[in-house]
Amino acid sequence: MSASTGERPVIVWFREDLRIGDNPALDAAVQTGSPLIPLFILDDAGEGPRKLGGASRWWLSKSLHGLGQDIRSRGGQLVLRRGRSEQVLDEILSATNAVAVFWNRRYGKVAIARDKALKDDLTNRGMEVRSFNARLLHEPWTVCKKDGTPFRVFTPFWKACLAMPGPDRPLPAPDRLPSAEIDVPSDDLGSWALQPTKPNWSLGFEKLWSPGETGASGLLAEFLTEKLAGYSEGRDRPADDLTSRLSPHLAFGEISPRQIHWAAERPDRRSSDSGRHKFLSEIGWREFAYHLLYHNPDLTHTNLQSRFDGFGWEKPGDTFDAWKSGHTGYPLVDAAMRQLWQTGWMHNRCRMVVGSFLVKHLLIDWRLGEEWFWDTLVDADPANNPVGWQWIAGCGADAAPYFRIFNPVLQSRKFDPEGRYIRHFCPELSGLDSKHIHEPWKAPAGDLEAAGIDLGQTYPRPVVDHKFARKRALEAFARTQDTD
Repeated sequence: MSASTGERPVIVWFREDLRIGDNPALDAAVQTGSPLIPLFILDDAGEGPRKLGGASRWWLSKSLHGLGQDIRSRGGQLVLRRGRSEQVLDEILSATNAVAVFWNRRYGKVAIARDKALKDDLTNRGMEVRSFNARLLHEPWTVCKKDGTPFRVFTPFWKACLAMPGPDRPLPAPDRLPSAEIDVPSDDLGSWALQPTKPNWSLGFEKLWSPGETGASGLLAEFLTEKLAGYSEGRDRPADDLTSRLSPHLAFGEISPRQIHWAAERPDRRSSDSGRHKFLSEIGWREFAYHLLYHNPDLTHTNLQSRFDGFGWEKPGDTFDAWKSGHTGYPLVDAAMRQLWQTGWMHNRCRMVVGSFLVKHLLIDWRLGEEWFWDTLVDADPANNPVGWQWIAGCGADAAPYFRIFNPVLQSRKFDPEGRYIRHFCPELSGLDSKHIHEPWKAPAGDLEAAGIDLGQTYPRPVVDHKFARKRALEAFARTQDTD
């Protein structure tokens, strides 16, 4: 469907909000009654927001395909362009004589600066520019302590959020998107080569994920109906599918936290209060991560606690490679790292274990772990990712204390007691019983032989001894306290 000839269109610039429902920028553009030009720009050039990792690029390809279908079904056409955002917008504005540009806000340092510069430039040229909150329950600057300063600890931050008026009801998806009659050239999504080919490491992704708004809403409904009641108790068991797995959908804005909040707070969910409160607090942790990112814009590279700046990290070498590939000799760590590689995702309990192992057992800089996660996670998020790693390292806000060093064997016995998670992702260990699968180097030679395991050949010996690593880490991290 097209608007009347000569009517100037409005550009709706999609970024981290790849959905039709509860999309404030899109809704406001529809309300103008003008024809729309839905636009997505892949900005891989110059100094822009952080470039997507490989796993995220796979997800983006699928998500844009779904968004394009949703827009077409409502009479519109998604325009895809690659290049510097400023240049692409200039080209489209010149070609279409658009009267306005609407977008939803981002919260990273570079993104904020670029958006502000763009807004000032376009406004000075007579354009209407409007931005909206589509990513958070509360904007980062609206939640603060009584003295007006930002929070550094999660619990009082979330209590303050809960004391605020609840988020508005989610906006409905528009039934129709009036299309501009102007023919705006669009790239072919396949030409962007976002999906891997040789080798195609995404085969496991296809089996697990359904990127897009439809997949997100279906996953939320399934979680609330089938898993919410057991979430509080079962969320730490990696072998059990009791988490929502909504994180990549949130990362790409295929679902909004407001939609999740309203769905979880429905009266019929009250019978699952413990699970519901815990689940919503995880949404709160995401809010807290963006709060920290906004107020600490160099979060990805800079320790929030400066006393860690001189920490003597080990140079990455063979042990770092063993960690990345899931060959450390610690079964829970290896299973988790292989889950990451095979599926683009890792259970949250395991993220803490493998993060602690890298930083404290191997004394490798948390920033290297953060970079690896950024490249391999489908839910890589500019706030959650560095906040999680700084929490693990003990150098962040509300961080785990430096002396908290996860014992990967005890974690394995506690949260995967039968070894089901380990057997799935480390099948070479599947022949061991539940007593020995958590530390195969202690298994009797006869049991190893019966299970077809040759330590050092079919499965590695531990790359570091836990007692030695713990002692070394405590000594190294304790030295950071002397600088207070």
